[in-house]
Amino acid sequence: MTEKNYDLIIIGSGPGGYVAGIRAAQLGLSVAIIEKDKAGGVCLNIGCIPSKSLIHQATLVRSTEALSRMGVGIDLSGLQYQYVREQSRSAAEKLSKGVHYLLKKNKVEFIQAEATITSKKTIRLSTNTNGELTAKNIIIATGARPKVIPGFPVDEKDILSSTGALLLTELPGSMMILGGGAIGIEFAYIFQSFGVKVHVVEMMERILPLEDDEVAVHLGKQLKKQGIDIRTSTKAVSYDRRNGSFTIQLENAGGKKDSINVDKMLIAVGRSPDISLLDTNPLSIKTEGGCISINDYYETSVPRIYAIGDVINSPQLAHVASKEGEIAVEHIAGLLPEKRINPDLIPRAVYSEPQAAGFGPTEVQLRERNISYKKVIFPYKGAGKATALENTEGFVKILFSPDTKEILGAFIIGSEASELIHEILLAKKAELLPEDVAGMIHAHPTLSEITMEVMRGVDGRMIHI
Repeated sequence: MTEKNYDLIIIGSGPGGYVAGIRAAQLGLSVAIIEKDKAGGVCLNIGCIPSKSLIHQATLVRSTEALSRMGVGIDLSGLQYQYVREQSRSAAEKLSKGVHYLLKKNKVEFIQAEATITSKKTIRLSTNTNGELTAKNIIIATGARPKVIPGFPVDEKDILSSTGALLLTELPGSMMILGGGAIGIEFAYIFQSFGVKVHVVEMMERILPLEDDEVAVHLGKQLKKQGIDIRTSTKAVSYDRRNGSFTIQLENAGGKKDSINVDKMLIAVGRSPDISLLDTNPLSIKTEGGCISINDYYETSVPRIYAIGDVINSPQLAHVASKEGEIAVEHIAGLLPEKRINPDLIPRAVYSEPQAAGFGPTEVQLRERNISYKKVIFPYKGAGKATALENTEGFVKILFSPDTKEILGAFIIGSEASELIHEILLAKKAELLPEDVAGMIHAHPTLSEITMEVMRGVDGRMIHI
């Protein structure tokens, strides 16, 4: 049995794990990362990166409609989805190799194996040599896995998780997507763009149930215009499989029953923390609701063992895991980092077309907190750049305090929403007021002018609407 000691061992190499590893190395710690699969974890390999490649290519296909209006004839009947899939995999592989390079550059040892925590300082590796490592500190960053829905067993052939959907080599004629959250909506946009008849079934009253009401409603209307069948307040009760296809029984909130026929199903109802390495849990690391419990610096109930990312009760977003990793490592190194991330300062985005993005509490959440607010909305059609790009669908919305004018939250639906949201978030984090952003000169023509205009609206002085 081999033995080696480190200042820090990280279990998992996703955006939380590898960022934590590099930051620890920068602070002079000896670091090893243990990963049972490929460097980069779910996000880089079977998550956010390959899915964004598919979205990019789906948007290229949709752009042929604009070319046809110019008189350019494009025959899509010969489209080879295998190529689309290969491009997606290529993007994932390049970035996984890039993570390997960054770890090597920063002298972070990468060990491919499964890990079991056997004591406060000891990790056993499931490899041919059955090695054992010791460390002064441990970070658990093992991510999440797709949720399982009773009655709809995933086989990754006909009933798919997001992993199976990403790895499809041929397109079905039709598909039901169970779940209208970010993952379900992005896949709906992808597959509909490539000619698949898509049905989205969501139990809540609207898609994106955790996001801003007006943004979600607007996005739903746009997706329906694209040809996506969206059933809200509806649940999939059961299904029959015959001759390679499914008949799915549906029931809405009023008890009305219906059925749809599809070739494949995608189960996209969220992800569950992967804390299987705690199955034996000899240290009795505390968990709550299936998540690992942590303090303000992401330390678990066992001193010097930390947990970050999707295994804890925080938004399951790659950028959140990365920041949590940095905070945990800086705490390990004896620095005084900021405490646990303020959830109101976390940006989130849905990468359909149009895109949706936002941060901070929604109107519903502000009312639940008994916080007074006002709102201003400025439409994309008021910006010259949006008109020039033929992308006038959407709006920017900010919520602010009627007394102090403090920015409380912001929500965007429209072209490049995932990029535009950060100027407003920076203003919020820097404690700037709307007038500070409104008074800053924005280049013309740009979509960023929409941000300037909505900030002007706080004082009732929007120009272009």
